[in-house]
Amino acid sequence: MKCVLDTHCHTIASGHAYSTIFEMANYAKEIDYKLIALTEHGPAMLGGANKIYFQNLKVIPSEINGVEIFKGAEVNILDLEGNLDLAQNILEQLDFVIASFHRPCIASGSRKENTRALIRVMSNPFINMIGHPGNPNFPIDIVEIVKTAKDTKTLIEINNSSLKPGSFRKGSKEVCYEILKECKKQEVTVALGSDAHFMYDIGRFELAREMIEDLKMPKELVVNTSVELLKKTISKKR
Repeated sequence: MKCVLDTHCHTIASGHAYSTIFEMANYAKEIDYKLIALTEHGPAMLGGANKIYFQNLKVIPSEINGVEIFKGAEVNILDLEGNLDLAQNILEQLDFVIASFHRPCIASGSRKENTRALIRVMSNPFINMIGHPGNPNFPIDIVEIVKTAKDTKTLIEINNSSLKPGSFRKGSKEVCYEILKECKKQEVTVALGSDAHFMYDIGRFELAREMIEDLKMPKELVVNTSVELLKKTISKKR
């Protein structure tokens, strides 16, 4: 399965990533990627970009060195009611928005509480993807989350960074595998995310792809295979 885009990338604007926008775009060009989404951490994350950063993303070209650039954010879920750290009027200006649980920003609730929070987040028309939902530190009801993703046209991410040995999201592999199985069963579209914090990690999906291939996930359910498929998928929600 050939991938041509990455929906989860961070630059130096996230405070704990190490490549510039130009470095990210130029490396994406090197590996023949057609699109990357710049999804900086929201302001609630330590070192994250402030709200004016996201408001001013319009100054960045939509294409750099032949690579299409989605100007986005990875917003933080702040509480179990599903509140976020960027306002709606900012989210609606962005090309692509991920919403994620991060321990510095929120303590985990019960499985029921975490599931309820994600369901409320997915009802937001400007949230395109749930980031690393396979994180076992935030247990969820997988069947309910996948069903809601289908109903709300929200992408489910399989985060490759979470699957690496030594990841602080230990146990993600088993959970992500169950999520993928349920996505295949319910015919819900997924995105492989590198969660790149350095340019050389763009498109690094090896561990996620192993699961995709093992489960024989249909190509049409993996948005990384086509820019057209990604755009079609997110346009259904917005």
